[in-house]
Amino acid sequence: MTREKNTTIREPKITLVGAGPGDPELLTIKAVNALKSADVVLYDALVQEEVLTYAHPDAIKVYVGKRSGEHSYGQDTINKLMVDYALNYGHVVRLKGGDPFVFGRGYEELDFAAGYSIPVSIVPGLSSSISVPGLQQIPVTHRGLSESFWVVTGTTASGQISNDLYEAARSKATVVVLMGLGKLKEIVKLFRNEGKHQLPVAAIQSGSTEEEKLAIGIVDTIVELVEEKGIKAPALLVFGEVVSLHPSFQPIKDFYQALKEEH
Repeated sequence: MTREKNTTIREPKITLVGAGPGDPELLTIKAVNALKSADVVLYDALVQEEVLTYAHPDAIKVYVGKRSGEHSYGQDTINKLMVDYALNYGHVVRLKGGDPFVFGRGYEELDFAAGYSIPVSIVPGLSSSISVPGLQQIPVTHRGLSESFWVVTGTTASGQISNDLYEAARSKATVVVLMGLGKLKEIVKLFRNEGKHQLPVAAIQSGSTEEEKLAIGIVDTIVELVEEKGIKAPALLVFGEVVSLHPSFQPIKDFYQALKEEH
């Protein structure tokens, strides 16, 4: 939906808003209020269409989605669009899935706007790294199982596995991998190299939405399970003993316990 440029001069400002993991009901009240006051909304691929209904009917809504292999806009272009709309229309809401500062490149946008002396406000969102496992009753920390957690990108800008994943695989912490489904076989190999063949793993597609899919297994089986369940991006991976708390993991636990008793 579009509208003509404002004839009344408005002060430019930008609000970076986290839309949460997907379910529109997981938006914060502050996020809804920001959308209601926006003259322009620049939104990402992971933002559900229903979220946009909170914006004013006359607000300009611009899709600037970016997905692996299907980039509609580069980050430089998004930065320039954001500033141009702010200077010409007033209040721009930059709407991102999850939280703007968790692999959302929010600081890059904040820094770019500062170069034009445009004030920027931040509205945090629920990061999928915590909320999506939580919705599946998988805590990222649990007494006796995990005292900390890593949140790691599966693929860096160069297309390689993050070096942090090598360190994470060696730790006893829960490891949440975002944007890592395409590198699943390589990531699994890291955990196997650390002898963690039976470490519990969850793969969750489109968490909190109607398209949500789940695969629960162990390091040695998760690749096959993901293929069997037809899990596609966007998806996150959870490696760690906390995954064993999911109700569907009990049969897996019983199976391996029986194997141990046989031997």
